[in-house]
Amino acid sequence: MKSYILALLFSAFAIAHDAEQVAMLIPPPNNIAPEETWLSKYGKPIDMPFSGPLSFSHLPYSVCLEDESARFDIAILGFPFDTAVSYRPGARFGPFAIRAGSRRQRDTQGYSLSWGMNPFDSEATVIDCGDIPISPFDNALALDQMEVAYSTLLNRPIVGASAGKNTVLGKDGREHARIVSLGGDHTIVLPILRSLNKIYGQPISVIHFDAHLDTWPGYQGQNDGQSRINHGTFFAVAQEEGLISNTSIHVGVRCKMAGIVDVEHDQSVGFELITTDDIDDLGIPEIIRRVRARIGDSPVYLSFDIDVIDPGLAPATGTPEAGGFTTREVKRIIRGLAGLNFVGADIVEVAPAYDHADITGIAAADLVSDFLSMFLSETAPKPYSPRRRPAVDEL
Repeated sequence: MKSYILALLFSAFAIAHDAEQVAMLIPPPNNIAPEETWLSKYGKPIDMPFSGPLSFSHLPYSVCLEDESARFDIAILGFPFDTAVSYRPGARFGPFAIRAGSRRQRDTQGYSLSWGMNPFDSEATVIDCGDIPISPFDNALALDQMEVAYSTLLNRPIVGASAGKNTVLGKDGREHARIVSLGGDHTIVLPILRSLNKIYGQPISVIHFDAHLDTWPGYQGQNDGQSRINHGTFFAVAQEEGLISNTSIHVGVRCKMAGIVDVEHDQSVGFELITTDDIDDLGIPEIIRRVRARIGDSPVYLSFDIDVIDPGLAPATGTPEAGGFTTREVKRIIRGLAGLNFVGADIVEVAPAYDHADITGIAAADLVSDFLSMFLSETAPKPYSPRRRPAVDEL
């Protein structure tokens, strides 16, 4: 009897198993639709201001130093370096903070009333080329890494017929890309100027927004070799190497000095001086006129230290100085410089550990957007003038 029952159970199991196998081979009825996918229902995913990979303004991102096929007319390049500072460190995190501050900017909403244009909606190809992997242990090595990286990207063929407006031909007779560098402490400008000199074969004028001169010959006890090169001496070294012209200019200086001897040395390095107080005594239009007259038609590099802005508005920096420009004032001055022969620009000394609610990173990111518009404008934009409808009497 037991054998009979076991045989029945085994037969029932075998039949059920065979039925299951047959069912798996039968296709589902045509009237059952497959589950809808994200792409079919919602379309291509779009990064929100608070989501997605961290590239500047959600631009296309490429590790350009590795991907030799990456092409661009204007590149965003990070310099996470801060081991040549004299006071508070932390600017190695500047590139991250500036990109984070740009999250609400994007190519489809880049139009500005102040510029009358969208820098991302132009013939120029703009991409984020990532960061240079810079040694935090050996400054001599770090400077070489920065120079090699910058030169590598400058030598990359551009995409369009022009990398922007008012471009300068290199000594090889062709146009080169322009790079907006995200610092990093201000020392990064020395290897950048070395790279530019190799491309253009001539000294470059510099428009230097900063609370400090950065032309000191050296710090006491640090006047020889690599120890001499830091974020307060790099322009003096650049002048000795023949990298900058004697038609350069500071904008916004207000730091304490040893005396008038510092100004006299600064003049010997090739700089004219506009102080922070000149914004009140001269006004913005006269400051713009003086900068443009000083630079003329020469190739020019714009270097912007975030500490030129008052620390009440941009606290995240290593050497803050009270009594600086407002963000609005520097933005207006920058608009007035459009049309000069820019070969590159940077924004440096953003140290987010000292920030509050990301306000310094946001300001820096907005200035980078201004640099892009500045590159791509033939002349300074005219103030926005709304078209007013004539009044209509409806009575």
